[in-house]
Amino acid sequence: MKFKLYLIGFLLFFNACDKTDEPIFVDENLIAGKWVLTEAYISAGGPQYWIDIDNGEEIEFFENGTFSSNKFSECITGNFSIVENKLLLKYNCIGFTSNAENEDGFITYKLEFFSDYFILTPTSGAICIEGCSSKYQKKK
Repeated sequence: MKFKLYLIGFLLFFNACDKTDEPIFVDENLIAGKWVLTEAYISAGGPQYWIDIDNGEEIEFFENGTFSSNKFSECITGNFSIVENKLLLKYNCIGFTSNAENEDGFITYKLEFFSDYFILTPTSGAICIEGCSSKYQKKK
């Protein structure tokens, strides 16, 4: 009986420890859904800090590899992929360009995915010298 109690305690301990705030591996299916920008990690020349964003940009990822976003009024749709914890966005409007694209026409980000939010850090275009990141939460 004592062994069973130890075993139950051991399993409960590891189950509780399983819910860490560590990034998890993500693919196109796991990120599918609507997300809203809620926080930005910024710096004004000193230490970085998070600020709340009201009425932030929204982005929706679909399982077929397409997305829609209200970030740019000139173009709201495109294709996306996730490669080695990098998010690649390619807007599909003819003649649309932004200062955030790389030479292949992709806007790229380092992607850290958690259970109910993800953090994007730009890796193409105008990169922040002090660093900058954006936090998106699953829209309910």
